[in-house]
Amino acid sequence: MRAVFGLVLVVGLGLAGFAVYMVQNYIAGYQAQLAQARNAQPQVVEMPTVNVYVAKRQLKYGEPLTDEDVYQIKWPKEALPEGFFSETEKLFPNPSDPNLRRVVLRQMEVNEPVLALKVTKPGQDAGLTSRLERGQRAFAIKVDVASGVSGFLRPGDRVDVYWTGTTALGNDARREFTKLIESSVALIAVDQTTNDDDATASIARTVTVAATPAQVAALAQAQSTGRLSLSLVGARDDTIAEQIEIDQRGLLGIVETPREIRQAEVEPQICTIRTRRGAEVVEIPIPCSN
Repeated sequence: MRAVFGLVLVVGLGLAGFAVYMVQNYIAGYQAQLAQARNAQPQVVEMPTVNVYVAKRQLKYGEPLTDEDVYQIKWPKEALPEGFFSETEKLFPNPSDPNLRRVVLRQMEVNEPVLALKVTKPGQDAGLTSRLERGQRAFAIKVDVASGVSGFLRPGDRVDVYWTGTTALGNDARREFTKLIESSVALIAVDQTTNDDDATASIARTVTVAATPAQVAALAQAQSTGRLSLSLVGARDDTIAEQIEIDQRGLLGIVETPREIRQAEVEPQICTIRTRRGAEVVEIPIPCSN
């Protein structure tokens, strides 16, 4: 009996040792496979981030910006857009004061960063003044369906301005021609709207351009002495238009004869003033002012 018990004990110890050996081999194999899998995975490099305010919903032109319209997300520090907002005090200096609210200038989609160029300054009106650069002025040009490019003009477009009129050549001769007077002028409003997100075509009666004071003077003189026509410039066109001037003869390819050229020459102008000497009226030559 004791021999049987000893034999059973020996067999049990052998089986237990074998089981422990198998478990150790299984665990060692699993750990080796796990280490191999970890080594095969690409190493993730954590990039520094900055909290940036983005739009929580679609924001349209003219809407007041509130703290309920934005929230913060983490943005890679190396790819921060220019003019972003990360501090609440800078985006909303005084949320309780409605006079210091910012207004949306350009439409923003969901999760799009709120940038300084897309909103007004605190308390600033979203009118034409916010679209004028330093040294620029707003000037309105009267247009119709023909001169206004059939209603396809929108704020933010650029146009070339052509003048068509008549000038005196002397000897009662007159010359009608068309000339490019301003190139690539920016439109900031069409009629009474400054929203550049409206894609519908409409026949405008006036368009407002941003121009320097010298350009404003030239456009005002041209508008009062002739007809203005606009030509739409392509969005990706960065060429500089050369001086363009054409009349009917140039349009039809008619070459002037020497006789016509001599007739078109301006004769020297003599200016006089009349003065009375007793009963006689005398004309005295004077230098012409023009």
